[in-house]
Amino acid sequence: MPLKAPRKQSVSMGRGARKRDEDSGTEVGEGADEWTQSKATVRPPDQLDLTDAELKEEFTRILTANNPHAPQNIVRYSFKDRECQMEPPPRTNFSATANQWEIYDAYVEELKKQEKIKEKEKTKTPVAKKTGKLAMRKLTSMESQSDDITKVSQAAKIVERMVNQNTYDDVAQDFKYYEDAADEYRDQEGTLLPLWKFQNDKAKRLAVTALCWNSKYNDLFAVGHGSYDFMKQSRGMLLLYSLKNPSFPEYIFSSDSGIMCLDIHVDHPYLVVVGHYDGNVAVYNLKKPHSQPSFRSSAKSGKHTDPVWQVKWQKDDMDHNLNFFSVSSDGRIVSWTLVKSELVHTDVIKLKVEGSTTEVSEGLELHTVGCGTAFDFHKEIDYMFLVGTEEGKIYKVKQHRPHQLLIGPLGPEHLGSLKYLTNPVLTDLSAHQFCKASWCSKSYSSQFLDTYDAHNMAVDAVTWNPYHTKVFMSCSSDWTVKIWDHTIKTPMFIYDLNSAVGDVSWAPYSSTVFAAVTTDGKAHVFDLAINKYEAICNQPVVAKKKNKITHVQFNPIYPIIIVGDDRGHITCLKLSPNLRKMPKEKKGQEVQKGPAVEITKLDKLLNLVREVKTKT
Repeated sequence: MPLKAPRKQSVSMGRGARKRDEDSGTEVGEGADEWTQSKATVRPPDQLDLTDAELKEEFTRILTANNPHAPQNIVRYSFKDRECQMEPPPRTNFSATANQWEIYDAYVEELKKQEKIKEKEKTKTPVAKKTGKLAMRKLTSMESQSDDITKVSQAAKIVERMVNQNTYDDVAQDFKYYEDAADEYRDQEGTLLPLWKFQNDKAKRLAVTALCWNSKYNDLFAVGHGSYDFMKQSRGMLLLYSLKNPSFPEYIFSSDSGIMCLDIHVDHPYLVVVGHYDGNVAVYNLKKPHSQPSFRSSAKSGKHTDPVWQVKWQKDDMDHNLNFFSVSSDGRIVSWTLVKSELVHTDVIKLKVEGSTTEVSEGLELHTVGCGTAFDFHKEIDYMFLVGTEEGKIYKVKQHRPHQLLIGPLGPEHLGSLKYLTNPVLTDLSAHQFCKASWCSKSYSSQFLDTYDAHNMAVDAVTWNPYHTKVFMSCSSDWTVKIWDHTIKTPMFIYDLNSAVGDVSWAPYSSTVFAAVTTDGKAHVFDLAINKYEAICNQPVVAKKKNKITHVQFNPIYPIIIVGDDRGHITCLKLSPNLRKMPKEKKGQEVQKGPAVEITKLDKLLNLVREVKTKT
């Protein structure tokens, strides 16, 4: 019997399912009993028994890549880039609204402050009340909130310094840690590493005419701005910069006349005296916020008639008043005393050119006035100083201070009642009641001790050695720097720098190291103990050829110098190790340090030169 073809199934399964089953070799329905059997749950022994409510409770967890046990704020130092990378601190956003109640509360607090001030004034004396009333009338709403403003300004200053330190981090690292390793392979030569550059837009077209470091704050220095071109005289600026903030000055003072010189008081570092091109001198107090000087000379108070080229603070006078000296092209050296709110002047000496006296009819004589350009007081011998002139001469002068006025009857019965006064104008006694005329003199009596034919052109600077009391140094526009022993009329060392020398400065750490700057834009550093014949560093400091360097100053503590140019820029440079070599340590011996060692070191060099001169 023939086989019948099977019928097609309509719904039982699809073609794809049947094909998969055929391929796998398993038919549908196999092992169905195993799946339908009940399964027994296996519970771990430490599983908690939770209620339905606890099971339904949801806990939200955020997974992060941070390790909670890892330390925070890790500082990583890169030896390759010499940089520190620090993880930023956590930040929070703060926002608030100022409504009427908060504004009202602020006004109430301000009124309470004013009431407290009034209560304090009631307890004052009548004279103090009058002055207090006048002061209160001048106060404005902004001045009453000066305490809050000062707090904000102090915080802003700190933040500004932090930002600048981050901006100039590479320069700060070089200033603190960098030492030029190549000095080991140089033959007794050194280099200057440029650090910061200071400039201000208000002083762009003004030359740097003076530099001075603060004796108390070693990162602070003062800069005087003016012009050496008498055809381009305009205004002047006094700026004080800090190494902690190279971008902007700490203090800014402006003047109608150019500032040609300045000096900071050693004991009172907030007092700055300046000399102007118009012959005036002024004293600025950094503690006072206003920009006007606290003391200023005038035509009535004996101002100079020519530019003031140098000013120097000196010891207090007999009445413990602050005083300073000034020298000018008018030939006068003047002592200025700060008395109450005015400057009292006394002429110390008038410079005269030797051999310039001409006789006129009727026994009159005419003298040519010597133009003073620089001076410096001796470090130990009081009232002895050097004066440089435009004629190229240097005068050694010893001035005697005015003696105190002795008043009272001269009889022996009155000897116990004698008193000393310093102002003879206050007395109204007859002539026979005074002592001899030499003791009654109020004026200075000065004596020229020596005259040195130093240079062929104007003396730009003269300065005593900080260690050796016999040695001083001078420089001039005749291209030379000369080192002198004040007991000998001829120079001990002469250096020709092939360009006009603007300024010289002794190093504070060594008696044999000094720096000089020339108008061709170079800085020269000498160390007589290493090389007596030439500089151990000659390096261009300014880029442009027309730019001239005018002044240089060593920092009293750090191994850096600052130089100023006639474009108003101040550049800070670090001395390499060869420029500040100290005595080497010997086995089993301590290195001797101190002023006595520095004096002995310079004396050895001077003795060699003296022997050569005596032989010749």
